[in-house]
Amino acid sequence: MFFFSKISITQFRNYRFSSFDFTERIVGICGLNGKGKTNLLDAAYYCCFTRSYFNKQDALNVQFGSDGFRIEAAPFIAPGEEGQGGDLGEVAKKAGEIICIFRGSGKKELTLNGVAYTKLSEHIGKFPAVMIAPDDIGLITDGSEERRRYLDTVLSQMDIEYLQQLMIYNKVLQQRNSLLKRFAEQGKTDWPLLEVLDEQLIAPGNYVYEKRKAFTTQLIPLVQQFYHLIADNHEEITLQYDSRLNDSSFQDLLNNFRQKDFIMQRSNAGIHKDDLQFQLNTQVFKTTASQGQRKSLLFALKLAEFEMLKENKGFAPLLLLDDVFEKLDDNRMHQLLHWVCNENQGQVFITDTHKERLQEAFEKLNTAYQIIEL
Repeated sequence: MFFFSKISITQFRNYRFSSFDFTERIVGICGLNGKGKTNLLDAAYYCCFTRSYFNKQDALNVQFGSDGFRIEAAPFIAPGEEGQGGDLGEVAKKAGEIICIFRGSGKKELTLNGVAYTKLSEHIGKFPAVMIAPDDIGLITDGSEERRRYLDTVLSQMDIEYLQQLMIYNKVLQQRNSLLKRFAEQGKTDWPLLEVLDEQLIAPGNYVYEKRKAFTTQLIPLVQQFYHLIADNHEEITLQYDSRLNDSSFQDLLNNFRQKDFIMQRSNAGIHKDDLQFQLNTQVFKTTASQGQRKSLLFALKLAEFEMLKENKGFAPLLLLDDVFEKLDDNRMHQLLHWVCNENQGQVFITDTHKERLQEAFEKLNTAYQIIEL
């Protein structure tokens, strides 16, 4: 398994320059709002994913008045864990540092142990991580895009080919949508060209669909298990992978939706329309569940993500918990922390505005911890 022993941040969000050393597996980060607790977690996330968890545009992460930012992180193998952890273990032994640089002109650079990546996507999955943040409740309540992003985030870390096929699909989909808009603008069609794009869309689309389908089959019992653990009840939670490809071939879907695509000027069928459906006691979850039930399902989904990454990689991923004390009651919070801190060996970062609350929670767990005050 891997740990971050140090993270240095320059001109990232509210940090001019700061460096943090991590001496324990369990790290509590406390301070008033606006001090940079979430930004420190985001810096750690950036080193794993080459992007921010909160801002899609790198320019939004640059400190005001600066031209760019730099994040450095030092991963290492935990004592006594050499030889375990599969590929990541081998990488982490050699990785003196991860360096992420954004120069402000749109150019981004990433190096691992001094060697630059030719494609940033090659880094994804080497240092797996799971983030749980306050706005993540949108995974339950918002549109299908959030749930597809959840699936893609997990699967891209588990399977580099999945990420490549997803990128190909999205690129061809963009070309197809542009062509449909051009049809409307020019008042004429080029069906053979559209058919060429359809053919290019089918293979990556089918790959992504099959991987999502297999993944959700494994995901369902884990989510149910963690929901019952956190909520401390036996409510019936069900999940279903909703895709038109469940009932039709991709080629048939493209043919059947061609006229609608032409009218709407966008592609209406494909994996970019997939969704996860949740039910509570046979009722639609988001229309019947309470706030507490929604939070329990959110944490269940994230812990299931954590567990599947751990099983796939052979070691626990980095877990980043942002402001979770405000989201769960004391009993659910203790259940969560006991599982992530005592029953797993991965590194955990937890933020809170109250130092005493962090210390009290960690003391109850009877485990070594570090507190960083900002």
